[in-house]
Amino acid sequence: MPDFDSFIALGDSFTEGMNDELPDGSYLGWADRLAVMLAEDNPNFAYANTAVRGKTLQAIIDEQLPLALGVRPDLVTVCAGGNDILVPGADVDDVAERFDDLIRQLTQAGIDVVVFTGPDMREVSVVNRIRHKVALYNAHLHATIERYQTRVVDLWAMDVLRDPRAFADDRLHFSAEAHRRIALRAAEVLGVETQADWREPWPEVEQPNWLTMRRSDVEWTKTHLLPWIGRLLRGESVGDGLRPKRPNLEPFVPAFPNGVRPSTKGTDAIVAIRE
Repeated sequence: MPDFDSFIALGDSFTEGMNDELPDGSYLGWADRLAVMLAEDNPNFAYANTAVRGKTLQAIIDEQLPLALGVRPDLVTVCAGGNDILVPGADVDDVAERFDDLIRQLTQAGIDVVVFTGPDMREVSVVNRIRHKVALYNAHLHATIERYQTRVVDLWAMDVLRDPRAFADDRLHFSAEAHRRIALRAAEVLGVETQADWREPWPEVEQPNWLTMRRSDVEWTKTHLLPWIGRLLRGESVGDGLRPKRPNLEPFVPAFPNGVRPSTKGTDAIVAIRE
């Protein structure tokens, strides 16, 4: 197992953990799940998660990158730019150029970096219309990955994430099960042994008919799309006023209900993570 004593996760809602919800209403997410695996048998392990939902790439550069460059942890994960390219008329090439500079700064600081690409949303109704923008951005990301020789968790290549059940009701954020699988894939990329397989097929289910799908599209538009457009027009973000859940690199000791610690390498790894 690789020796990572410190880990900082940079990003937006994906890295914050939406919609992998805990009983208290807070979010777990793939990064916290990965931190539990990295902390296994490592009493010196420290972890920070500076991600906040709605953050643009520039906000991540301005607000989150300085911490990573200041403390120079062993490991930094980066997923950023998704909120930028969602905006109609966004210049994907410009976003990718700024992302490239972010990765350049991290690697030049001697930090081990993992980059996440965007997922393939071909089976996600309506949202799949931005698939071409995600593909273009991913092409840029792969060039950056090659340029700086970083590790990569290629979400686009994870076939299991093409299932609609990999996404929450808002069709943009991953479900709890998808976060679990992504954590396992990230661990695999880092050389961390796991007992579960992120490639395990989803259970068979009956596919919804056309009418059910159209009704779902209408409900999704009212519940999620129109409020998002409203915030965009007002220049607001769903993350305005929110602070990161772990803003500083601090010792990390996972806590479990009833004091019982399940295997962090298994399929039901984490119920709660809080000091």
